[in-house]
Amino acid sequence: MHKPELVRKIIATLNADLSILTEAAKTAHAAATHSECLPDNKYDTTGLEASYVAQGQANRAQDIRRSLESYRNLVLRPFDDGTPIRLTALVTIEADDGSCRQIFLGPDGGGLKLHVDGEECIVITPESPLGRALLGKVCGDEVQIGKSASRKTFSIVAVD
Repeated sequence: MHKPELVRKIIATLNADLSILTEAAKTAHAAATHSECLPDNKYDTTGLEASYVAQGQANRAQDIRRSLESYRNLVLRPFDDGTPIRLTALVTIEADDGSCRQIFLGPDGGGLKLHVDGEECIVITPESPLGRALLGKVCGDEVQIGKSASRKTFSIVAVD
């Protein structure tokens, strides 16, 4: 998996999400200001509820705009197995059961799942528990996340 292609895919996904949210916010705003949403009595909150939905969608759209700006200005750093993990690292981790996952440590957009070159990659941020655990580690290190019974251990098998 090539990081430049991954970042292009992240930007394309965020652009698509922004387009959908922008349209949804416009629709919710139109509903909130429509004459049918005017309250019939003091207990009718239809218009108010619609305005909350519109505001929430507008806020989420603004978050996506910030994420897009972060990715458009992102400088990809080169990594090898001895380079400490930091932002823009593409990390392959292996769980105790032998399953492997590719993780991209990005500035924003945590939780995005992308398929590039037939492989799945999950975007995480340094603020996530796994992101915090990976920072500063190198290939061959182990990281643990969670507490007590829910603790999971991962081995870092590759860093790009």
